Formats: sequence, C-alpha cells, structure tokens
Amino acid sequence: MAVLVVLALTGFSSSRGHGHSSGHGSGGGCSSSSQDHDSSSSSSSGGTSGSRYHDYDDDDDDYTGGTSGDSSSSDPSTTLQDATVTLLSCASQSQSYAIVEITNPNATGGRFTATVEFFGDGSERLEKQTTEEFVAANDTATVRVNLSDSADAAEVDHCEPEPNAPAA
Repeated sequence: MAVLVVLALTGFSSSRGHGHSSGHGSGGGCSSSSQDHDSSSSSSSGGTSGSRYHDYDDDDDDYTGGTSGDSSSSDPSTTLQDATVTLLSCASQSQSYAIVEITNPNATGGRFTATVEFFGDGSERLEKQTTEEFVAANDTATVRVNLSDSADAAEVDHCEPEPNAPAA
C-alpha cells in the first residue's frame, strides 16, 4: 500500500504505455506538468504537415506526416509531362532528315524522345526514327530526325511525327 501512495504522490502514472502518441502529454509516463520529455514542437512550418511524437522505448524523435505547399522542389522522382512535337519540314531529295520542334511544358528542363515516321508515295512506312534532345524548362528546341540511310530521302513522300515526346 505504501508503494501506491508514493507513486500517487510523485505523479507517476501506472498506465505508462510505449505507444506512439500524436500529441504531447498523452501516452503515459511522468504526468507532472513541469517535466517535458519531448522538447520538440508539434507546430508545423516550412510547408510540412504532420505531427511529431516521442518514442519512449528508444528516445528517438520520429516525424510522421506528408508535405504540402511547394511542389516545384527538386525531387528526382518528379514525373515530367510529355513534350509536344510539331513537324517543321520533312525529308526530301535535298535533305535526309525531318526537322521537328519539341516544346517542353514543364517548369523543369528534361530530355525528351521525339519519333518521326517517314512514308513513301504509296503511304508505306519507310522508316521510323527517334532522336533524344534536352529542352529547357518552358522552352522549345528545334531538332533533326535523321533517316538511317540518306539514299532513302528521295523516296520519302511525307513525314508524320508522334504528337508527344515522352521524357527520356
């Protein structure tokens, strides 16, 4: 009985738990308001949200929650939208390549792969060629897509680019 009285007077809770609480003051432990075992703040700043909790088993602070706010941070896993491709000129007897314009709609530069199909006068596909090009953020680059054999240029009737160039 004396042990219970001593525990009650010191403010120690017998329901101390080892769980991960999402706020301060819960989860047991010493209940005296003058003791603060977790000096970290649970307020959020800098575009992050979530909560901090104290793991009473190993005294490591951990962070849970996600981020919000600025999505233009340099995250390598950010997926770029496809660039658009516009045909400027097709291969002919005098040039063995097509010229296309690649427009990057992203706020970040990236490498994009443009594809052009070269067709003969009977609409049969002679070749399908690709080229990869770096395009700066919100910019346009003009590139050549070469035929594999310049002798085929005389047979080309028209060219058709794929309308989108995926990020490489």
